[in-house]
Amino acid sequence: MNKVDYDRALYYTHRSEWDNLLILMVRTSDQFLAKKIEHFLHAYNFEKDYTIIEQHLYTLLRYIDHANQLSEEEMKTASPYFM
Repeated sequence: MNKVDYDRALYYTHRSEWDNLLILMVRTSDQFLAKKIEHFLHAYNFEKDYTIIEQHLYTLLRYIDHANQLSEEEMKTASPYFM
């Protein structure tokens, strides 16, 4: 897992930088993250119902939060000096 990808995804989503989010989708090695970004961007561009866009956005944000928590746990177990 690359924690930087999750931080970038969160930043780009917060700043509405959809072009950078699309580039991240293509470059990331996390296929789940790429799929969540793809679904959100597709809904954002083509969906007329705002609740569906909102659902895809929250799904993306929940996954980013989940992946960041896993990354922190891996770092704690990998290094005895992590505080």
